[in-house]
Amino acid sequence: MAYDLVVLGSGPGGYVAAIRASQLGLKVAIVERESLGGICLNWGCIPTKALLKSASVFEYINHAEDFGIQVKDAKADFKSVVARSRSVADGMSKGVQFLMKKNKIDVIMGEGKLKNPTTIAVTDADGKTSDVEGKNIIVATGARSRSLPNLQQDGEKIIGYRQALTLPTLPKKMVIVGSGAIGSEFAYFYQAMGTEVTLVEYLPNIVPNEDEDVSKQLGRSFKKTGMNVMTNASVESVDTSGKTCKVTIKTKKGEEQVECDVVLSAVGVVANIENIGLEDVGVATDKGKIVVNDYYQTNIPSVYAIGDCVPGPALAHVASAEGITAVEKIAGLNPDKIDYSNIPGCTYCSPEVASVGMTEKQAKEAGYELKVGKFPFSASGKASAAGHKDGFVKLIFDAKYGELLGGHMIGYNVTEMVAELVSIRKLETTGHEIIKTVHPHPTMSEAIMEAAAAAYDEVIHI
Repeated sequence: MAYDLVVLGSGPGGYVAAIRASQLGLKVAIVERESLGGICLNWGCIPTKALLKSASVFEYINHAEDFGIQVKDAKADFKSVVARSRSVADGMSKGVQFLMKKNKIDVIMGEGKLKNPTTIAVTDADGKTSDVEGKNIIVATGARSRSLPNLQQDGEKIIGYRQALTLPTLPKKMVIVGSGAIGSEFAYFYQAMGTEVTLVEYLPNIVPNEDEDVSKQLGRSFKKTGMNVMTNASVESVDTSGKTCKVTIKTKKGEEQVECDVVLSAVGVVANIENIGLEDVGVATDKGKIVVNDYYQTNIPSVYAIGDCVPGPALAHVASAEGITAVEKIAGLNPDKIDYSNIPGCTYCSPEVASVGMTEKQAKEAGYELKVGKFPFSASGKASAAGHKDGFVKLIFDAKYGELLGGHMIGYNVTEMVAELVSIRKLETTGHEIIKTVHPHPTMSEAIMEAAAAAYDEVIHI
């Protein structure tokens, strides 16, 4: 059977693209080698958030006395915590199965490889290969944990994020290399569960892509929990020959050795573009990514690519947006190009981190004259009542036109607040308009209004 569209990979890029294509009247098939929902639903975004929720509940119980409640002998059952996380992931994957049926999308399980510009050869679990033809193909094969030469993952002592989600027992000590979203989330989770965590970051600050004020605040918050945070540091080698791992870490002061049960490598991801037939068909790649135009079309007109296997932020919501844009272009619509300067980033440790747009440093380097407003959650009634006073909202405005250039937040539930800033930037709302937008009290979100007011010397509560 010939399809209008065949999608290779069913992560948040692939399955969303397939559904949008079906909505637009295209006959669609999706090819998946493992589990519907891809890494995000099965081994990434969703199961990690389930683990983090368990850690957060455990933390609440351990600090129940702060809220006037006495709880004795609370224990975390690590196996049950992991089992709950897997159950949540399985439920979400079943949800995607339902959506495929609802939208009449054919799901073909097996290893897919481009055979020619309109055909994918699919090899099933029994080794049988069949051809699936489509007028158009979308490659949405995602990415996997990056393995460094001096940090080769063996799946037991040196692990990636997949193994970190399903360790059989809670390690006593763990070294985490890399403090981006993945590293920081696991650092918080394992520290909260009772592991002694050492977080190693090569750059001067953890979560190095964030505004410097946010990075420093998260570093302070992590250290307050007892975590060992090492910046300007690099892992030189790991000796796994004994029962434990001996990690040699180079710092400005010299080399030191940290002993631990397991090392988690969280130094980024690498695109899955090998062995999927790109070279056979002549699809252009550069620096480990598939080259695409503004509508995700490759140099082969019938082949498109989206998500972590193309340049841009390796984020689930970006892959979904790219999938929808590509499909709408294929269907003959005229979709807007994605504005990559207005993509929110979220890190779900505690306190949470969320941001969009330029950091203060980037805005200065771009030549803007700035108005910067900061509102600390220590001055927020809702944050005080909730027992979460760590953090702040920081807004960066262009002094000339009042445009919001960037928004940076660290604190309780800020990942739920950042969409307001994305909308503000999309709608070109000015600082004065934010100040005059009445926010509900008491909420965490009113800190956005207060931070805008602080930038214009109109702040009330600090």
